[in-house]
Amino acid sequence: MLSALEKDRIRVAEIDVQIQNLERSLTALQIEKRLVQDRLDSYTYPVLALPNEVVSEIFIHFLPPYPTCPPLTGIFSPTVLTHICRKWREIAIATPMLWRAIQIDSYYRITTERQAHISDVWLSRSRCCPLSIVVDHHDPGRFLKVFLHHQARWDYLKFDLSLSNLLPIKGPIPLLRGLHLSLNDFDPQLKVAFHDMPMLRTVTLNDYATLSVILPWAQLTSITLLSVYPSECVPILQQALNLVHCSIGACLEVGNEHPVPDIRLPSLESLILEDPAPFPLTGFLQKFLVPALHSLEISERSLGPNPIESLASFISKSGCELQQLRITGYGDLAVSEASYRTAFPSVPRMSFSIYGDEWRDEE
Repeated sequence: MLSALEKDRIRVAEIDVQIQNLERSLTALQIEKRLVQDRLDSYTYPVLALPNEVVSEIFIHFLPPYPTCPPLTGIFSPTVLTHICRKWREIAIATPMLWRAIQIDSYYRITTERQAHISDVWLSRSRCCPLSIVVDHHDPGRFLKVFLHHQARWDYLKFDLSLSNLLPIKGPIPLLRGLHLSLNDFDPQLKVAFHDMPMLRTVTLNDYATLSVILPWAQLTSITLLSVYPSECVPILQQALNLVHCSIGACLEVGNEHPVPDIRLPSLESLILEDPAPFPLTGFLQKFLVPALHSLEISERSLGPNPIESLASFISKSGCELQQLRITGYGDLAVSEASYRTAFPSVPRMSFSIYGDEWRDEE
Protein backbone atom coordinates (compact mmCIF):
# COMPACT_ATOMS: atom_id res chain seq x y z
CA MET A 1 0.00 0.00 0.00
CA LEU A 2 2.76 2.45 0.98
CA SER A 3 4.76 1.68 -2.17
CA ALA A 4 1.74 2.46 -4.36
CA LEU A 5 1.25 5.80 -2.62
CA GLU A 6 4.90 6.62 -3.06
CA LYS A 7 4.67 5.90 -6.78
CA ASP A 8 1.67 8.26 -7.08
CA ARG A 9 3.56 11.00 -5.24
CA ILE A 10 6.48 10.57 -7.60
CA ARG A 11 4.15 10.66 -10.61
CA VAL A 12 2.45 13.86 -9.41
CA ALA A 13 5.87 15.48 -9.05
CA GLU A 14 6.77 14.41 -12.58
CA ILE A 15 3.52 15.84 -13.91
CA ASP A 16 4.18 19.14 -12.12
CA VAL A 17 7.57 19.34 -13.80
CA GLN A 18 5.99 18.66 -17.20
CA ILE A 19 3.33 21.31 -16.57
CA GLN A 20 5.99 23.85 -15.62
CA ASN A 21 7.95 23.04 -18.77
CA LEU A 22 4.83 23.35 -20.92
CA GLU A 23 3.88 26.63 -19.24
CA ARG A 24 7.35 27.99 -19.96
CA SER A 25 7.01 26.86 -23.59
CA LEU A 26 3.53 28.39 -23.81
CA THR A 27 4.80 31.66 -22.34
CA ALA A 28 7.64 31.72 -24.85
CA LEU A 29 5.21 31.07 -27.72
CA GLN A 30 2.86 33.80 -26.49
CA ILE A 31 5.76 36.26 -26.35
CA GLU A 32 6.87 35.26 -29.85
CA LYS A 33 3.29 35.56 -31.11
CA ARG A 34 3.02 39.12 -29.74
CA LEU A 35 6.29 40.07 -31.41
CA VAL A 36 5.20 38.63 -34.75
CA GLN A 37 1.77 40.26 -34.47
CA ASP A 38 3.40 43.60 -33.66
CA ARG A 39 5.48 43.30 -36.83
CA LEU A 40 2.35 42.47 -38.83
CA ASP A 41 0.42 45.34 -37.30
CA SER A 42 3.21 47.76 -38.10
CA TYR A 43 3.39 46.65 -41.74
CA THR A 44 1.66 48.86 -44.29
CA TYR A 45 0.59 47.04 -47.45
CA PRO A 46 1.82 48.95 -50.53
CA VAL A 47 -1.70 49.33 -51.89
CA LEU A 48 -2.82 50.95 -48.64
CA ALA A 49 0.09 53.37 -48.86
CA LEU A 50 -1.15 54.78 -52.16
CA PRO A 51 -2.55 58.31 -52.04
CA ASN A 52 -6.34 58.41 -51.86
CA GLU A 53 -6.48 60.16 -55.23
CA VAL A 54 -4.65 57.25 -56.89
CA VAL A 55 -6.89 54.65 -55.24
CA SER A 56 -9.93 56.64 -56.34
CA GLU A 57 -8.69 56.66 -59.94
CA ILE A 58 -8.12 52.89 -59.81
CA PHE A 59 -11.65 52.43 -58.52
CA ILE A 60 -13.05 54.47 -61.41
CA HIS A 61 -11.24 52.22 -63.90
CA PHE A 62 -12.78 49.19 -62.21
CA LEU A 63 -16.15 50.25 -63.65
CA PRO A 64 -17.26 50.02 -67.30
CA PRO A 65 -16.39 53.12 -69.33
CA TYR A 66 -18.82 55.95 -68.69
CA PRO A 67 -21.65 56.40 -69.66
CA THR A 68 -22.19 52.62 -69.50
CA CYS A 69 -23.87 51.77 -66.20
CA PRO A 70 -22.48 49.14 -63.82
CA PRO A 71 -24.90 46.71 -62.13
CA LEU A 72 -26.52 47.91 -58.92
CA THR A 73 -25.35 44.81 -57.04
CA GLY A 74 -22.81 42.01 -57.39
CA ILE A 75 -19.08 41.82 -57.90
CA PHE A 76 -19.09 44.36 -60.73
CA SER A 77 -21.00 46.98 -58.75
CA PRO A 78 -19.09 49.87 -57.16
CA THR A 79 -20.74 48.84 -53.90
CA VAL A 80 -18.34 45.89 -53.69
CA LEU A 81 -15.50 48.38 -53.19
CA THR A 82 -17.08 49.44 -49.91
CA HIS A 83 -16.83 45.88 -48.53
CA ILE A 84 -13.03 45.38 -48.70
CA CYS A 85 -11.78 47.42 -45.76
CA ARG A 86 -12.68 50.56 -43.86
CA LYS A 87 -10.20 52.78 -45.72
CA TRP A 88 -11.40 51.63 -49.14
CA ARG A 89 -15.00 52.11 -48.08
CA GLU A 90 -14.25 55.69 -47.08
CA ILE A 91 -12.46 56.36 -50.39
CA ALA A 92 -15.23 54.76 -52.48
CA ILE A 93 -18.01 56.69 -50.77
CA ALA A 94 -16.00 59.90 -51.18
CA THR A 95 -15.53 59.33 -54.94
CA PRO A 96 -18.64 60.76 -56.67
CA MET A 97 -17.71 59.43 -60.12
CA LEU A 98 -18.24 55.86 -58.91
CA TRP A 99 -21.95 56.50 -58.41
CA ARG A 100 -22.85 58.64 -61.43
CA ALA A 101 -24.23 55.89 -63.74
CA ILE A 102 -27.49 54.26 -62.61
CA GLN A 103 -29.48 51.57 -64.40
CA ILE A 104 -33.00 50.60 -63.34
CA ASP A 105 -34.17 47.38 -64.97
CA SER A 106 -37.11 45.03 -64.54
CA TYR A 107 -34.77 42.11 -65.24
CA TYR A 108 -32.67 42.66 -62.12
CA ARG A 109 -33.09 39.92 -59.55
CA ILE A 110 -33.72 42.49 -56.86
CA THR A 111 -37.00 44.06 -55.86
CA THR A 112 -38.25 47.41 -57.06
CA GLU A 113 -37.98 48.71 -53.50
CA ARG A 114 -34.34 47.65 -53.31
CA GLN A 115 -33.55 49.29 -56.66
CA ALA A 116 -35.22 52.48 -55.48
CA HIS A 117 -33.17 52.49 -52.28
CA ILE A 118 -29.89 51.86 -54.10
CA SER A 119 -30.60 54.59 -56.67
CA ASP A 120 -31.30 57.06 -53.84
CA VAL A 121 -27.99 56.19 -52.21
CA TRP A 122 -26.06 56.50 -55.47
CA LEU A 123 -27.69 59.81 -56.33
CA SER A 124 -26.60 61.15 -52.97
CA ARG A 125 -23.05 59.83 -53.29
CA SER A 126 -22.67 61.18 -56.84
CA ARG A 127 -22.99 64.71 -55.44
CA CYS A 128 -22.71 67.19 -58.34
CA CYS A 129 -21.50 64.77 -61.03
CA PRO A 130 -23.33 64.63 -64.36
CA LEU A 131 -25.51 61.52 -64.48
CA SER A 132 -25.96 58.64 -66.90
CA ILE A 133 -29.38 57.08 -66.29
CA VAL A 134 -31.00 54.00 -67.82
CA VAL A 135 -34.64 53.21 -67.05
CA ASP A 136 -36.13 50.05 -68.52
CA HIS A 137 -38.72 49.14 -65.90
CA HIS A 138 -42.39 48.20 -65.86
CA ASP A 139 -43.05 51.11 -63.48
CA PRO A 140 -40.78 53.87 -64.81
CA GLY A 141 -42.82 56.69 -63.31
CA ARG A 142 -41.82 55.65 -59.81
CA PHE A 143 -38.15 56.24 -60.58
CA LEU A 144 -38.58 59.27 -62.83
CA LYS A 145 -40.09 61.19 -59.92
CA VAL A 146 -36.79 60.81 -58.09
CA PHE A 147 -34.57 61.41 -61.12
CA LEU A 148 -36.48 64.59 -61.98
CA HIS A 149 -35.01 66.22 -58.88
CA HIS A 150 -31.61 65.81 -60.54
CA GLN A 151 -32.64 66.92 -64.05
CA ALA A 152 -29.97 69.62 -64.11
CA ARG A 153 -27.33 66.86 -63.90
CA TRP A 154 -28.68 64.57 -66.65
CA ASP A 155 -25.84 63.79 -69.04
CA TYR A 156 -26.86 60.58 -70.85
CA LEU A 157 -30.37 59.14 -70.80
CA LYS A 158 -31.73 55.83 -72.02
CA PHE A 159 -35.46 55.63 -71.35
CA ASP A 160 -37.94 52.92 -72.30
CA LEU A 161 -41.36 54.15 -71.21
CA SER A 162 -44.79 55.47 -72.13
CA LEU A 163 -45.48 58.82 -73.74
CA SER A 164 -47.28 59.98 -70.60
CA ASN A 165 -44.08 59.47 -68.58
CA LEU A 166 -42.44 62.26 -70.62
CA LEU A 167 -44.99 64.90 -69.70
CA PRO A 168 -43.55 65.77 -66.25
CA ILE A 169 -40.15 66.51 -67.83
CA LYS A 170 -40.16 70.28 -68.26
CA GLY A 171 -37.60 73.04 -68.34
CA PRO A 172 -33.95 73.03 -69.36
CA ILE A 173 -31.69 70.00 -69.35
CA PRO A 174 -28.42 71.91 -69.59
CA LEU A 175 -25.89 69.04 -69.55
CA LEU A 176 -27.65 66.40 -71.65
CA ARG A 177 -25.35 65.09 -74.40
CA GLY A 178 -26.92 61.76 -75.35
CA LEU A 179 -30.55 60.61 -75.50
CA HIS A 180 -31.83 57.11 -76.31
CA LEU A 181 -35.61 57.12 -76.17
CA SER A 182 -37.96 54.20 -76.82
CA LEU A 183 -41.68 54.81 -76.40
CA ASN A 184 -44.17 51.97 -76.23
CA ASP A 185 -47.23 53.98 -77.24
CA PHE A 186 -48.23 56.89 -79.48
CA ASP A 187 -50.83 59.65 -79.52
CA PRO A 188 -51.19 61.41 -82.91
CA GLN A 189 -52.63 64.44 -81.10
CA LEU A 190 -49.68 64.86 -78.76
CA LYS A 191 -46.17 66.12 -79.38
CA VAL A 192 -43.67 66.64 -76.58
CA ALA A 193 -41.10 69.35 -77.29
CA PHE A 194 -37.67 69.66 -75.70
CA HIS A 195 -35.87 72.76 -76.88
CA ASP A 196 -33.57 73.76 -74.01
CA MET A 197 -30.88 71.10 -74.38
CA PRO A 198 -27.84 73.11 -75.49
CA MET A 199 -25.35 70.21 -75.19
CA LEU A 200 -27.42 67.51 -76.91
CA ARG A 201 -25.51 65.94 -79.80
CA THR A 202 -26.43 62.24 -80.01
CA VAL A 203 -29.98 60.85 -80.29
CA THR A 204 -31.51 57.40 -80.80
CA LEU A 205 -35.29 57.13 -81.26
CA ASN A 206 -37.62 54.25 -81.98
CA ASP A 207 -40.63 54.66 -84.26
CA TYR A 208 -43.06 55.99 -81.62
CA ALA A 209 -40.47 58.36 -80.19
CA THR A 210 -39.73 59.71 -83.68
CA LEU A 211 -43.41 60.58 -84.03
CA SER A 212 -43.82 61.97 -80.53
CA VAL A 213 -40.93 64.26 -79.67
CA ILE A 214 -39.51 67.51 -80.98
CA LEU A 215 -35.82 68.04 -80.33
CA PRO A 216 -33.26 70.69 -81.33
CA TRP A 217 -32.45 68.78 -84.51
CA ALA A 218 -30.10 71.39 -85.96
CA GLN A 219 -27.50 70.94 -83.23
CA LEU A 220 -27.29 67.14 -83.45
CA THR A 221 -24.18 65.45 -84.84
CA SER A 222 -25.39 61.83 -84.57
CA ILE A 223 -28.86 60.37 -85.00
CA THR A 224 -30.25 56.83 -85.08
CA LEU A 225 -33.89 56.26 -86.05
CA LEU A 226 -35.27 52.74 -85.67
CA SER A 227 -37.99 51.28 -87.93
CA VAL A 228 -39.36 54.52 -89.38
CA TYR A 229 -41.10 55.51 -92.60
CA PRO A 230 -39.47 58.08 -94.90
CA SER A 231 -42.35 60.48 -94.26
CA GLU A 232 -41.50 60.34 -90.54
CA CYS A 233 -37.74 60.70 -90.73
CA VAL A 234 -37.17 63.01 -93.72
CA PRO A 235 -38.59 66.15 -92.02
CA ILE A 236 -36.21 65.52 -89.13
CA LEU A 237 -33.19 64.90 -91.34
CA GLN A 238 -33.87 68.05 -93.35
CA GLN A 239 -33.45 70.06 -90.14
CA ALA A 240 -30.39 68.17 -88.87
CA LEU A 241 -27.87 69.87 -91.14
CA ASN A 242 -24.91 69.32 -88.79
CA LEU A 243 -25.15 65.54 -88.71
CA VAL A 244 -21.86 63.65 -88.95
CA HIS A 245 -23.24 60.16 -88.28
CA CYS A 246 -26.67 58.90 -89.32
CA SER A 247 -28.30 55.46 -89.02
CA ILE A 248 -31.82 54.88 -90.34
CA GLY A 249 -33.92 51.74 -90.21
CA ALA A 250 -36.23 52.78 -93.06
CA CYS A 251 -39.39 50.80 -93.86
CA LEU A 252 -41.50 50.65 -97.01
CA GLU A 253 -44.52 52.92 -96.56
CA VAL A 254 -47.50 51.34 -98.28
CA GLY A 255 -50.18 53.77 -99.44
CA ASN A 256 -48.08 56.94 -99.31
CA GLU A 257 -47.58 58.12 -102.88
CA HIS A 258 -45.94 61.45 -102.02
CA PRO A 259 -42.42 61.62 -103.47
CA VAL A 260 -39.57 61.68 -100.99
CA PRO A 261 -37.65 64.97 -101.25
CA ASP A 262 -33.87 65.19 -101.33
CA ILE A 263 -32.01 65.19 -98.03
CA ARG A 264 -28.96 67.47 -97.99
CA LEU A 265 -26.51 66.73 -95.19
CA PRO A 266 -23.29 68.60 -96.02
CA SER A 267 -21.30 67.38 -93.00
CA LEU A 268 -22.37 63.74 -92.95
CA GLU A 269 -19.43 61.31 -92.86
CA SER A 270 -21.10 58.02 -91.93
CA LEU A 271 -24.44 56.67 -93.18
CA ILE A 272 -26.13 53.37 -92.28
CA LEU A 273 -29.37 52.42 -94.01
CA GLU A 274 -30.76 49.32 -92.34
CA ASP A 275 -33.48 47.10 -93.75
CA PRO A 276 -35.78 46.07 -90.87
CA ALA A 277 -39.03 45.39 -92.74
CA PRO A 278 -40.18 42.30 -94.68
CA PHE A 279 -40.31 44.31 -97.90
CA PRO A 280 -37.35 46.47 -98.95
CA LEU A 281 -37.48 50.22 -99.38
CA THR A 282 -35.65 50.94 -102.62
CA GLY A 283 -34.50 54.30 -103.93
CA PHE A 284 -34.14 55.91 -100.51
CA LEU A 285 -30.36 56.13 -100.78
CA GLN A 286 -30.69 58.26 -103.91
CA LYS A 287 -32.40 60.98 -101.86
CA PHE A 288 -29.26 61.66 -99.85
CA LEU A 289 -26.88 64.40 -100.98
CA VAL A 290 -23.83 63.84 -98.79
CA PRO A 291 -20.61 65.23 -100.31
CA ALA A 292 -18.51 64.57 -97.18
CA LEU A 293 -19.54 60.92 -96.82
CA HIS A 294 -16.69 58.48 -96.06
CA SER A 295 -18.52 55.38 -94.81
CA LEU A 296 -21.69 53.72 -96.13
CA GLU A 297 -23.47 50.59 -94.91
CA ILE A 298 -26.58 49.45 -96.78
CA SER A 299 -28.68 46.38 -97.45
CA GLU A 300 -28.20 45.11 -100.99
CA ARG A 301 -31.91 44.65 -101.60
CA SER A 302 -32.44 48.35 -100.77
CA LEU A 303 -30.33 49.13 -103.83
CA GLY A 304 -32.94 47.65 -106.16
CA PRO A 305 -32.43 45.25 -109.07
CA ASN A 306 -29.18 46.94 -110.19
CA PRO A 307 -27.14 47.51 -107.02
CA ILE A 308 -23.94 48.62 -108.71
CA GLU A 309 -25.75 51.16 -110.88
CA SER A 310 -27.61 52.51 -107.85
CA LEU A 311 -24.40 52.92 -105.88
CA ALA A 312 -22.60 54.54 -108.78
CA SER A 313 -25.47 56.98 -109.29
CA PHE A 314 -25.52 57.85 -105.59
CA ILE A 315 -21.77 58.44 -105.43
CA SER A 316 -21.84 60.57 -108.58
CA LYS A 317 -24.80 62.62 -107.41
CA SER A 318 -23.31 63.28 -103.97
CA GLY A 319 -19.76 63.78 -105.18
CA CYS A 320 -18.45 61.87 -102.17
CA GLU A 321 -15.24 59.86 -101.85
CA LEU A 322 -16.13 56.66 -100.02
CA GLN A 323 -13.43 55.07 -97.88
CA GLN A 324 -15.54 52.23 -96.55
CA LEU A 325 -18.50 50.34 -98.03
CA ARG A 326 -20.48 47.59 -96.32
CA ILE A 327 -23.08 45.57 -98.20
CA THR A 328 -25.47 43.43 -96.17
CA GLY A 329 -28.04 40.85 -97.15
CA TYR A 330 -30.50 38.26 -95.87
CA GLY A 331 -29.31 35.60 -98.30
CA ASP A 332 -26.70 35.20 -100.99
CA LEU A 333 -25.75 38.52 -102.53
CA ALA A 334 -27.19 39.18 -105.97
CA VAL A 335 -23.90 40.66 -107.14
CA SER A 336 -20.57 39.00 -106.44
CA GLU A 337 -18.04 40.59 -104.15
CA ALA A 338 -15.57 40.68 -107.01
CA SER A 339 -18.02 42.69 -109.10
CA TYR A 340 -18.39 45.30 -106.36
CA ARG A 341 -14.63 45.61 -105.99
CA THR A 342 -14.18 45.92 -109.73
CA ALA A 343 -16.93 48.56 -110.01
CA PHE A 344 -15.55 50.67 -107.15
CA PRO A 345 -11.76 50.35 -107.17
CA SER A 346 -11.36 53.70 -105.40
CA VAL A 347 -13.04 52.39 -102.22
CA PRO A 348 -10.14 51.03 -100.13
CA ARG A 349 -12.22 48.89 -97.81
CA MET A 350 -15.30 46.80 -98.57
CA SER A 351 -17.21 44.45 -96.27
CA PHE A 352 -19.90 41.94 -97.13
CA SER A 353 -22.24 40.22 -94.72
CA ILE A 354 -25.16 37.84 -94.69
CA TYR A 355 -27.16 38.44 -91.52
CA GLY A 356 -26.01 35.88 -88.99
CA ASP A 357 -22.58 35.51 -90.61
CA GLU A 358 -19.38 37.26 -89.68
CA TRP A 359 -18.16 40.22 -91.69
CA ARG A 360 -15.94 39.35 -94.61
CA ASP A 361 -13.49 42.21 -94.99
CA GLU A 362 -11.41 43.10 -97.97
CA GLU A 363 -8.59 45.56 -97.40
